[in-house]
Amino acid sequence: MADDLRVGTRSSSVFRLEVSTSLHKHLNETLEHMTMEETVTMEEIMTMEEIIGFVESLEGALAVRPGPGDGSPEISWGDTFFFYAPDGVMPQATQPFATIVTKNQPGDERSRLDRPDTFRVNMAAGKEAFIDRTGHAPREPATDDPGVTDAVIAHPVYGSVGWLAVVNPGPRTGEAVRELLRDAHHLARARHDRRTGSTTSGR
Repeated sequence: MADDLRVGTRSSSVFRLEVSTSLHKHLNETLEHMTMEETVTMEEIMTMEEIIGFVESLEGALAVRPGPGDGSPEISWGDTFFFYAPDGVMPQATQPFATIVTKNQPGDERSRLDRPDTFRVNMAAGKEAFIDRTGHAPREPATDDPGVTDAVIAHPVYGSVGWLAVVNPGPRTGEAVRELLRDAHHLARARHDRRTGSTTSGR
């Protein structure tokens, strides 16, 4: 009986050890998975402030953010317009090279920016980048859903002149958005140099 009791006690101890080891292993794997998921989420989802900060880090880039009291139309409040302006002054006769819009505009409602926490970043990509990203020329009809999120699409209004857009950039498009913003900035700088006859440094 004593031998049986010792065997039983040993078996019970081994069982508890195996269960404890299994639980710890499962817990560690779960925590590791959660940490990895949280890291991906934090690093790859782009906020408006992150996009603005990224563009402002580019040489000569100026972010203009209309708001109450600055004389801008109310419909532009909350949006952001990016210009190449090495003197720090918003150009009066130059279009922005990228924008962030936070609401539907007249004639531009198909991205459904009236959804909560939804915005769209728009970039003057140029013909080559436009074709590379969409597979068709700017003037060819686009088949994308303008309201799809985290996807590079032809701009629903200005796609015909080489603009691309992304609604709520996320894990699939974060790096593409950064690359397209860099390229749009480069094109704007080149246009500025041709117009002014100046020469700036490389990209």
